[in-house]
This record gives sequence, structure tokens and C-alpha cells, in this order.
Amino acid sequence: PFFSGDDFPYWKSRMEIYLKDYELFKMQPNESIKNLYNRLLDITNGLLGLGKVFGEDELVRKLLGCLNDEWEPKVTAIEESKDLKTMEIEELLGSLMTHEVKLNKK
Repeated sequence: PFFSGDDFPYWKSRMEIYLKDYELFKMQPNESIKNLYNRLLDITNGLLGLGKVFGEDELVRKLLGCLNDEWEPKVTAIEESKDLKTMEIEELLGSLMTHEVKLNKK
């Protein structure tokens, strides 16, 4: 990741915090898809500011991988029916938000 040459200890500690947050990122109980995605964006934007770039497929996989157990059937359906390498994050969000409405009606 990008380092400008100034204040390495500060850069390193920020990078470690963001990377840890990214690695441990999980959906919170009763969290909406919109809120979940916004939290993920906060982390990835922080890492982007430090020089770490994420591919669209990486974000799609991360978002699918952080969902809790009640989402497992939907995650499996998406993984089996879509090409995750070419799926855009907006398409995934639309699918997840639509499913969220159905879950909330139960």
C-alpha cells in the first residue's frame, strides 16, 4: 500500500487498524444491508486513502461473506447463479435489499 515517506509509525498503525477491521468485518444482529454496506465503505475508503485498492469482485465477495446465518440461502443462490468475478456491487446490493424486504415481512 501507498506510503508517502512521512511518519511511518502513524501510517503503519492506521493501516493495521483498517486491515484488522476489514478482516473481522461481519454483519451485526438486526443490521440493515444499507448500514452494513456503509460500514464496509468506511473501512475500504480508509484503506484506499492509505493506498490499498479493492476490486469490485473483492467487495462483492466480502459483502457476501460477512452476512449472518439467516442470509445463507440467499448467499448460496447468488453464488450458484451469478458470476461473482463480473457482478457489480450495485447489482448485489439491489438483490440483497430486495431480499431484506422479504425477510422483514416475515
